[in-house]
Amino acid sequence: MGIPHHFLGYWGYGAQQELEALLTSVVKNLAPKRENSKPFPIWNVVYIEIDGNSRSQQNQDLHAEHLKSRSPLAPLKKGGTLKAPFLRGLGDLFCVSSKNQIAATSASGLFSSPDAWVSLQENNCLILGREPFGRVPLYWTVQGQIIWFASQLQLLLPILQQSEVSIPGLYGYSCFSYVPTPLTPIKEVFAVTAGTELVWQSDCQSGILQTPESKKIHTWREAPEQLTDEATAITELQTLLKNSIERQIADLKDEPVGVFLSGGLDSSVVAALLVQAGVKVRAYTLDFGDAGIPEYRYAEQVAEFLKIPLIKVAVTPSSIKNALIPTVQALDLPFGDGVCVPLYLLSQRASQETQVIFNGEGGDQLFAGWTNKPLIAAGVYQAENPAGQETFIQQYLRTFHRLGGYESQVYQPEVYAQIQNLHPEDWLLAALDRNECPSLLHRLRRASLMLKGAQNIHPRATALGFAHRLWVRSPFCDLPLAEWTFRLSGELCLQGACEKYILKRAVENWLPPEIVWRQKRGMGVPLTSWCLNDFWHQLGIWLNPERLRAHNHFYPHIAAQIVEGNLGAAIQGRRIGETLWLLIMWQLWRSHVLNEKQSKQSWDHPFWLHRWLWRNYKIIRNS
Repeated sequence: MGIPHHFLGYWGYGAQQELEALLTSVVKNLAPKRENSKPFPIWNVVYIEIDGNSRSQQNQDLHAEHLKSRSPLAPLKKGGTLKAPFLRGLGDLFCVSSKNQIAATSASGLFSSPDAWVSLQENNCLILGREPFGRVPLYWTVQGQIIWFASQLQLLLPILQQSEVSIPGLYGYSCFSYVPTPLTPIKEVFAVTAGTELVWQSDCQSGILQTPESKKIHTWREAPEQLTDEATAITELQTLLKNSIERQIADLKDEPVGVFLSGGLDSSVVAALLVQAGVKVRAYTLDFGDAGIPEYRYAEQVAEFLKIPLIKVAVTPSSIKNALIPTVQALDLPFGDGVCVPLYLLSQRASQETQVIFNGEGGDQLFAGWTNKPLIAAGVYQAENPAGQETFIQQYLRTFHRLGGYESQVYQPEVYAQIQNLHPEDWLLAALDRNECPSLLHRLRRASLMLKGAQNIHPRATALGFAHRLWVRSPFCDLPLAEWTFRLSGELCLQGACEKYILKRAVENWLPPEIVWRQKRGMGVPLTSWCLNDFWHQLGIWLNPERLRAHNHFYPHIAAQIVEGNLGAAIQGRRIGETLWLLIMWQLWRSHVLNEKQSKQSWDHPFWLHRWLWRNYKIIRNS
């Protein structure tokens, strides 16, 4: 089965000696510091050079322990013919699925359908592509007449002469808690959009790279004929779910696999399907103790019903603090959701006993989960009141509950001036395209798949898994299953107040009724409690005013504004912790991924005081 890996390479016109020297330098610095003694994953280095009609291609194992003894950059001349290469990992061979692919990687380890790939066509045409669920990212940058590409952003940073923060990327992150593709948080580095191929045509005579053509290879589209018969839908859905599991366990022998079991419907369905298929399953769940909303008892109920062992992973302020920086480094991109560090801890624990982890990610996107109900109400209201104060797309933007709408209070003047012509609604337009999905519910599902799924949930799940050498398998990320859901009538997805109705009907005999029919509440990560109590002093370090002032992006005292409730009326209660966490993850990303030098800290903030002292001071000040 091998070990999860990334790839790095280049293609274009340049001096071979200089390119090899740069690539050698990058490779020698690829050994990240790890908490444990496991050797770090293989980095597959591929580079293609165009020289008239001849091409050189290399795909070489690179391991930290062997770099000194190997000379990985001797070009392999193929006499103008590019043969199908192999991707190698610690003795295991991974053959790419197409003779034209020179590099590919897969979140699941099933390379028959890779998630991100690099192809070279016979007409000297370079293609970078990603599947539509967005499980593995793919990045590229142009340096001179060379295109560098990699499956991890950090691999491209040494290629750049200077790593500069992208202001549009920063703005997108502050609106959504992830950076919207094709942007990245780094200026001049871009991401291939999920479900898209970028195509570069070579021009050997001029030696100049052309602008790439973007080709959509898959789109989520509402079927012209909708399925309305409930009995038929139940039967078809049960078959599709079982087929999805069968495809994802085809390579497993007798080894146990893990499943992240929250006790919610989606992860419980995955666990039930694995047990039905005869797979040895160990379940892992998070335990936030008394601080969060207790969900693990539902996981316990499912595990007992399915007769599988359940391992509870305690999530405490101490464990979160210890895992925070490793999580930021593992994620590669900044992700502002509070669930990321707990999921890092869950992956860390699971990796001690298995190499394959299953999750229930994607179920909400496929079956119109709980977040769609307010949007449907908003859509109906907008249709009846077209002259209302907000458009539907603006209402959709507000569902992210981030810093969109607070720009003048959040950014320092220089950044605020640069974002005046940026409109976050533009990053939502393609996903909410009425032409692809005329009905509201399918349009919302399409948007959820393209935005919250492909740009947030799935890539971060893969990154956290890869950091712990886990193959990550998501049975709801199954193309036949996903395309079938666009045939469902709205009533089968959302019936009255009951969301995911048809999924519940299809699996109601596989799980306890309390699990199937209970209302979803979401994972209760107690961010506000942690920030205002356990991490109070740390806020003064993570969001130190002097460091924020030096970065010249956010206002220096934004953390104090948030905890005092002065940033905005909507940022209260749980939103306080979510907003602080968004900023914390960005700042730590800059320090520990971008490796920016830290300025000295200042003490002009309330977080060096004990919180009860600060409360009393605030009362006296306001009296």
